[in-house]
Amino acid sequence: MNKYPQIDPSLINDDLAPTTPAHRTWGTYNYIALWFSMSMEITTYQLASSLIAKGMDWKQAIGTVLIGNLIVLIPMLLNAHAGAKYGIPFPVFIRAPFGVRGANLPAILRALVACGWFGI
Repeated sequence: MNKYPQIDPSLINDDLAPTTPAHRTWGTYNYIALWFSMSMEITTYQLASSLIAKGMDWKQAIGTVLIGNLIVLIPMLLNAHAGAKYGIPFPVFIRAPFGVRGANLPAILRALVACGWFGI
């Protein structure tokens, strides 16, 4: 049974509906732990080791990887802000600039990137 009978079912369902503030339980520690776990994985180690193999010392290699991860952190935070503040998922957030049908393109591109990372 549809919980949203007055709304087109292609626009909302339980997965797309905003979460309530009571269900948003993550704090600063959780976000830092998530970022750290996404930053410290096999491709990061491969990048650092290839930088060392190309002539950097270990401090330069770690510093380069850290700066790169901090640069990537900025758009990640901007992308995640709406979800954390309003409890909306990415497919709903991206509807504002792309429209309801146009939001499928960034969602598919995001899925392709996820497939690539899953392959790694």
